Amino acid sequence: MNWLLFSSQLPTHPSSLRVNVWRKLRAVGALGLQNGVWLLPDRPDQTQFLAVLLEWIQKQGASGQIFRVAPLDAAVEQDILSRFRTEREEEYIEFLERCQEFLAEIEKESGKQKYTFAELEENEQDLQRLEGWFEKIVKRDFTGGEVAGQSAVALEKCRASFEVFSNEVYDRQASVPGQNLNLTEK
Repeated sequence: MNWLLFSSQLPTHPSSLRVNVWRKLRAVGALGLQNGVWLLPDRPDQTQFLAVLLEWIQKQGASGQIFRVAPLDAAVEQDILSRFRTEREEEYIEFLERCQEFLAEIEKESGKQKYTFAELEENEQDLQRLEGWFEKIVKRDFTGGEVAGQSAVALEKCRASFEVFSNEVYDRQASVPGQNLNLTEK
C-alpha cells in the first residue's frame, strides 16, 4: 500500500497554528509518526485534504511537503496498519462505553416510567451525538476490524432502544385527557 507523508515546519510561537494543524490532521485520522510528520493512506480525498492544508499553512507563513511513500517491507506495513488500528480501536472503545451509558439511561427512565417529551428530546439529542461521532470515527477508520463492527451493532441497539422509548412516550402522551397529538401532520 502507498501512503502520503506530510511534513510541516511550523513556528513554535504562537502555538495556535500548530494546534490547528494537529486538530485537522487528527480529525481525518492521520497517524503522527513524529513532530510534524504525518501519514495517511494514498487516496484522492486524502491527497486533496493535504494539498488544501499545505496551502493554508503556507498562507500562515509556515512550510511543508507532501510525499507519496511505500514501506520497505511487510513488517513496516504491518506496523503502520497496527498503529492506525490501535488509534481507531481506542475511539471505538470510548464510543461503546457511551452507547452503554445511553442504553442505561433509557433503561433507567423506562424503569421510572418517565415517559415525557423532555426526556424524549434529551435522549434524541444524545442519540444524534452518538450517530455523528460514529460517522466521524468511521470516516477516519482505514482498517476496520472487530471493534468497528461491535460499534455499529451497539449503535443499532441504541437506535432500537430509543425507538421503543419514543413510541412509549407518544402512546402515553396520546392517552392523556385533553392532549391532542396529531402525529401525521406537520
